[in-house]
Amino acid sequence: MLAVGRPAFWVVSIVPYYVGILLATRQLVPPLEDWPRLIIGAVVMGPLVWLAVLAINDAYDLPSDRLNPRKAKSPLLDGRITLRAVKRLAFAAAVAAVGISLHVGVVFAFGVLLAVLLGYAYSVPPVRLKTRAGFDVAVNALALGAFGPLAGWAAVNPDLGDFPWLMGLQGTLAAVGLYLPTTLADLEADRAAGYQTIAVRFGARTTYRIGFGAWIAAAALSVVLAATGTIIPRSMLVLEVVMVPVLIVAYRRLIGPRQSFKGIIVLASLFLFPCGTFALTYTGVL
Repeated sequence: MLAVGRPAFWVVSIVPYYVGILLATRQLVPPLEDWPRLIIGAVVMGPLVWLAVLAINDAYDLPSDRLNPRKAKSPLLDGRITLRAVKRLAFAAAVAAVGISLHVGVVFAFGVLLAVLLGYAYSVPPVRLKTRAGFDVAVNALALGAFGPLAGWAAVNPDLGDFPWLMGLQGTLAAVGLYLPTTLADLEADRAAGYQTIAVRFGARTTYRIGFGAWIAAAALSVVLAATGTIIPRSMLVLEVVMVPVLIVAYRRLIGPRQSFKGIIVLASLFLFPCGTFALTYTGVL
């Protein structure tokens, strides 16, 4: 079960979830009375939601995974779990995620339900958005770049009217930039299985260029927000002006049309530096 849930993925949603909490509270550490509710939310956003969507994805990706050397040691392929069991696990995790999320709040629970349904729509026929070029990227980018911060905000404040939507846009653009290169890793297996992912439809070079363009747009938006003092404090403008070229050059050097997961991890880690500075500045620590 742990192998199917991929613990390494949990931080991918828990970090945006924390960003939403930070935006709502303007505190690095939220008030102690909120911790029980926020910890429950983190368990839902991390282990439970990921287990639900990854398990169902494994079940319906089996034809292409059999052609993909990178997936040779997955629990479903090496016999540690059966197809029937992995589908039951996905359903149980989905029900648990939605049910437990009610302890955080109704708005938060509705968002979790939407995320789970979107995860099923991504993987399960006849919708299977994963095989529809463009939708495959949109689902993942919105889930990580916008839904994650929204979930953190809703866990603190169920009124979404004051949510800083421009931060959701920037997060979505950055997520597109980081997600698109990962589709290139499965390009040949997806093509052999007949899956029309964005990488299969447009090819490696064009897919890379779209990701690079989204990354540049996200970086440029951060400069605009800092220059106008919108969400990002104006005191960060100098850092943003310095970091934007660094992040753009790093994308070009670390990823390229022949991506490597190591390069993506290094780039994402580099991106955490301005994010961490924003957190300290936004909360008044700096």
